[in-house]
Amino acid sequence: MLNSNVFLFSACVLIWGSTWIAITFQTGEAALMVSVALRFAIAAALLALWCVIRSISLKIPKRQHKYLFAAGVFLYCLDYSFLYAAEQHMISALLAVLSSSVIYFNVVLRRILLGKPIRVEVVIGATLGLLGIGLIFAPEFEQLSLSAGISIGLVFAGASFFSAAMGNIVSERILDRQTDVIPMNFWTMTYGVSCTTLVAFLSGASFALPSEPSYFYSLIYLAVFGSVLAFGSYMKLLKQIGSDRAAYVVLVYPIVALAISTFFEGYVWTSYSMIGVIFVIIGNAVAMGKANRLLKIQQVPQ
Repeated sequence: MLNSNVFLFSACVLIWGSTWIAITFQTGEAALMVSVALRFAIAAALLALWCVIRSISLKIPKRQHKYLFAAGVFLYCLDYSFLYAAEQHMISALLAVLSSSVIYFNVVLRRILLGKPIRVEVVIGATLGLLGIGLIFAPEFEQLSLSAGISIGLVFAGASFFSAAMGNIVSERILDRQTDVIPMNFWTMTYGVSCTTLVAFLSGASFALPSEPSYFYSLIYLAVFGSVLAFGSYMKLLKQIGSDRAAYVVLVYPIVALAISTFFEGYVWTSYSMIGVIFVIIGNAVAMGKANRLLKIQQVPQ
């Protein structure tokens, strides 16, 4: 099980740490929400095709579909809608630091909605990771200017991270009922695509697509790797270790993104960023329970 968790965690981190390159080819002529809807529509279609080939049933009890719908709306519609809106009002560094709040949302909502205990090691690990991400992106905060726009961005960012956390909690609830990951992802993505398409239509977004091949190459990469494989791995990880620990992925994959940026964009590592990486790694060890014996962390009773 441990090796499985390490593999799943690594797959999520490596894939989502690389998708930022593909996403840069998605911005421009095409409406972002339309691109998101198309990405997950392709992913859902591929999951359905895989189920047909492997004779995997897509049937899930009707009583579960309200939860599947909620997970799809929170994870694949609201999360992305609010996130892209937030990106219009703040620098990516601040957004990366704020994204750590997903873990805190998960911890609290997991306790309130699922009645599961708060794992103190996850809170401490997330805090160490937050400090690490802050150090990594510290130089970029020189570009930060306080304005009315950033206040709007903070509202959108908070809504995005809350939506992501709600999607995580609902997904954990579904998986606790021994629902298979692949059929679950098919239905949540299908519901998410429906909602996203509706939002794009109501907002007056253009459904015209660019002609550049790079747009479609990146779209396929995001659909196959960023959606089918990464979300499949993430949901299996969530099922095995819980949504609070699984969410630590959001603090690690920015490091992979910066490592890739070192080769493609000439990112220069500083002493702050190197210390930040150490904090993130230590925080990950604490959150995953590997440092419990050393730190003598006690779990909060139910």
